Amino acid sequence: MSAEAPAAAPTMHERVVGAAADLTLEVGWAGVTMGKLADRVGVSRQTVYNEVGSKPRLAEEMVLAELAKFLAVVDAAFDRHPDDLVEAIRTAARGVLELAGSNALLQAVVSASYGAETELLPLLTTHSDALALTANDAVRRRVIRYPLDLDEGLLDAVIDMVVRLVLSHVVHPTGTPADTADDIAWISGRTLRP
Repeated sequence: MSAEAPAAAPTMHERVVGAAADLTLEVGWAGVTMGKLADRVGVSRQTVYNEVGSKPRLAEEMVLAELAKFLAVVDAAFDRHPDDLVEAIRTAARGVLELAGSNALLQAVVSASYGAETELLPLLTTHSDALALTANDAVRRRVIRYPLDLDEGLLDAVIDMVVRLVLSHVVHPTGTPADTADDIAWISGRTLRP
């Protein structure tokens, strides 16, 4: 019987970004300063700046760290359905939407509607380039393993559509995760199968 290797200790970068997320939940984004972050992590402000650069860059890093949690859900869904792409998409979409409903940081960002808190929301909506590109790349790596008869450009368009549709429902849900995932799977099935 082999024991699992212990998880690696978080890097300084991971510690800083994680502490920023915790502080955002406690005091709001407007209350997060590099000084408070340094105190929380137990390092100098210069170390915090060296790790994340600026507060806008820190915000982007927080969003990308949360995205990693969502992409783990996507990977698990594709692993469960290696022979059925549409079902993998349905399961991934549902899992992402369910996680979105319980993710405290995401809920804090989406529900904030005043002052400086809204600085984070554009990272999920109008300025979501890094988020969308990272998600598109991750989903594309999974989708290309399935036999498809689609031109590369059309495949990229379908992946982008699915990612943006899921992201839209993460930010502004209009139905249950199950119903929304069924709709996304139906659309995916129609576009992926010529």
